[in-house]
Amino acid sequence: MISPRRTRLLRKFIGLSYSKIMALRDFLLMLLVCLLWAAHTVVSKIVVSGMEIPPLFYAAVRYGIVAVLGLPWLLPIPRPRWRILVVGFLMGGGGFALFFVGIKSASPSSAAVVTQLGLPITTLLSVVMLGERIYWKRGLGIALTFVGGLLVMWDPSSALPVSGGLVLILGSAAAGSLAAVMMKQMDGVAPLRFQAWVGFASVVPLAFLTAGLETDQVPRAMEAGWAFVAALLFSALIVSLVAHTIYYDLIGKYPANLIAPLTIMNPLLTVGLGVIVTGDQFDERMALGTGIALCGVMIITLRRNHVMPLAALVWDRLR
Repeated sequence: MISPRRTRLLRKFIGLSYSKIMALRDFLLMLLVCLLWAAHTVVSKIVVSGMEIPPLFYAAVRYGIVAVLGLPWLLPIPRPRWRILVVGFLMGGGGFALFFVGIKSASPSSAAVVTQLGLPITTLLSVVMLGERIYWKRGLGIALTFVGGLLVMWDPSSALPVSGGLVLILGSAAAGSLAAVMMKQMDGVAPLRFQAWVGFASVVPLAFLTAGLETDQVPRAMEAGWAFVAALLFSALIVSLVAHTIYYDLIGKYPANLIAPLTIMNPLLTVGLGVIVTGDQFDERMALGTGIALCGVMIITLRRNHVMPLAALVWDRLR
């Protein structure tokens, strides 16, 4: 007969074992989320480059839709109020403004890889702002991610050493990283409430930016027609609300160190879609940089740390 103590230990062991296993349904949901993120990067490229929609205008309209749909979840206001406004803008409109401007000249494949630099940036910011500690394995992962990302950003055919569009996308990832660490300093905010405040904090600044820096927004949108409307609805409804909500649910259901490595599927799917849909060039330099960067990301995500749930969350803002 098994003693009560052994029974408790056995139950604890079984519980830990099952906590590390993701149900097939949830894995398929995670795959769907990564596919939607990848498709969104490609769609964004088509909108700002193929349809020639001004990128700040595209971001403003997207977050206008998110803000309107999120009105029922704005209250109660998360505190402190100034922090949710800053976090919302950095995670939403500010980061996306840089991303959309950058993807106009960058390929979806390279953008997906450079976006991964947000993870080591978040980790480094967490050291400064949250008192995290980095040991040699995570340090190695950070170094590999930066080396791979810089290799992808390197533009030997241009007068500049790196791609200007990818520098803007790196800035977008850095904005999201700062927002993630700042959000860690707040009390928990419900997913839909957070999305509502991202939209609310983004739409007004973006409206002023597009009005002051861009021209012919409405004529170009009218010329693009229903294709632009479909892209907007996909971006605002399917990606911002549906995919993000599913991802939040999975983050709450499973350990972050189980979820975060699965986000590797996003850049891989983006590279595949970029090559197929937008004809991205994927040469030896891109392959080497992508491989090194993703190895670094895997090392970082597999190391336990307190900021990992929000570090992983940064990536959904950039899809």
